[in-house]
Amino acid sequence: MTDPRQYAPSAHRNRDLIRDQLAPRWPASGTVLEIASGSGEHVIHFAASAPHLIFQPTDPSPEARASIDAWVQSDASCRIRPAIDLDVTADVWPVDDASMMICINMIHIAPWAAAEGLMRGAGRTLRPGGVLWLYGPFVREGVTTAQGNLDFDVWLKEKNPGFGVRRLEDVAELAANNGLGPPEVVEMPANNCLVGFAKLG
Repeated sequence: MTDPRQYAPSAHRNRDLIRDQLAPRWPASGTVLEIASGSGEHVIHFAASAPHLIFQPTDPSPEARASIDAWVQSDASCRIRPAIDLDVTADVWPVDDASMMICINMIHIAPWAAAEGLMRGAGRTLRPGGVLWLYGPFVREGVTTAQGNLDFDVWLKEKNPGFGVRRLEDVAELAANNGLGPPEVVEMPANNCLVGFAKLG
C-alpha cells in the first residue's frame, strides 16, 4: 500500500521554532484551527505539545488531506480531527468557532483574495481574545527587507503575478477591518516572522 504521507523540508526546519513560540501562547481550552495544513507535519507536531486542545487541520487539496490524516493515524494520542476541505475565500466556513487559528506560509503563495478571505474568516470564527497566527516573510515599514526576501518576491511574482511577499501594514489593515487588533510580531530565523492578530471584543 502506498503511504500517502507527504514530507515538506520547510516543515522540518521551522516546526520546532514555531512550536516553541506558540507553546506559552496556547489557549486554555477549545479548538485550534489550522488553515492550509499542507502535509500535516506541523499540526501533528503542535498537537503533541498541547494535549489539552483539539486541533482541526484543513486544506483544499485532497492529496494534502490524505497526508494529514495519515500523519494523524500514526499518532493516535493527539486530539486531531480529520482534515477538512476549507476555502478561505468562502463566505461560510465548515468551522465556526476557534480559540486560535494558525496559518503557515500561505498568504504569499496565494492570491491577495486568500488573505482577504482569511481575515474575514478569522473575524467570524475566532472567539474574543483568540489569536490568528501567521508565519512567513513580510515587508515592513522601517525595517530593511532582507535580499533573500526581495529575491523570493520576484520569484513568486514570476510564478504568478498575484503572489508575493506581503506588506505587513496591508495585512494589518485587513485584520483591523475584520475586528482584529494590531499585530504582535515575533522575529524568527531565516527572515521570517510569526505575527499574531487578536480578536477584539
